[in-house]
Amino acid sequence: MTVRGSPDDRSLDDLLTFGVVNLDKPPGPSSHQVAGWLRDLVGVDRAAHAGTLDPKVTGCLPVMLGDATRMAQVFDDSVKGYVAVLELHRTAPADFEAVVAEFEGEIYQKPPRKSAVRRRLRTRTVHELTVLEREDRRALLRVECASGTYVRKLCHDIGLALGTGAHMGDLRRVRTGPFDDTDLATMHDVTDALAFADDGDESLLRECVRPAERALVHLPRVTVAESAAEQVAHGAPVYAPGVLNAEDADEDALVACYTPDAAAVCLGRLVGDPASDAGTVVELERVLV
Repeated sequence: MTVRGSPDDRSLDDLLTFGVVNLDKPPGPSSHQVAGWLRDLVGVDRAAHAGTLDPKVTGCLPVMLGDATRMAQVFDDSVKGYVAVLELHRTAPADFEAVVAEFEGEIYQKPPRKSAVRRRLRTRTVHELTVLEREDRRALLRVECASGTYVRKLCHDIGLALGTGAHMGDLRRVRTGPFDDTDLATMHDVTDALAFADDGDESLLRECVRPAERALVHLPRVTVAESAAEQVAHGAPVYAPGVLNAEDADEDALVACYTPDAAAVCLGRLVGDPASDAGTVVELERVLV
């Protein structure tokens, strides 16, 4: 194994085998199908998406390419953002917005019957629930929520609380962790960019495929010496003498370790004091080189 160079200086081949596409998922195919199409289109051996979207749902679906699939766990607890159409079955009551506001915070949810997880009551956090527009029996909602929150079920439960009944109409994801809808790339964009790259113009492809480190920007950062990075590449934990700098993080927090030129080396758990002179600072979870 070798440690990659700076994300800004990578060849196109290195970028495609350790990159991430902030994909605008189209309606129709499953998230798994879309990731497979992108894998075959780019010509890498693996691709993984950052959280399932139902076939009809569109929007932000980061897809990790090649070795970047090793960092898929960073999306397990990431905040998701959606814009949803709430379809009421009867005219909304006067206290509509007050009732909707009660669903902001910790809520109880039981996954729907068609879900892939066990149907048991559990808690999820709705960080933000905003009514963007209302027209007759329809409302446009902005939802920021914890991973694993079912927006379809949320709309159903809001309808019960209103006494009108309701279901979810259209749904679009606008945020997944550090990715949002400001720089999405469609499958057509990637296809065109690959054609331009074949003709010698890599600029469009580099706009579509970003260095995989972008998926880690929300994690506390630990910078290690090049010699320590080489040891980590062969499975050694991060020892205190190899730590050059570390951002503040809670003990047992998931952190990302980098070389001085900002190349990702590993994901791990903070188990020791980065300022100490000895001992293990980061226990490895995934080696990324």
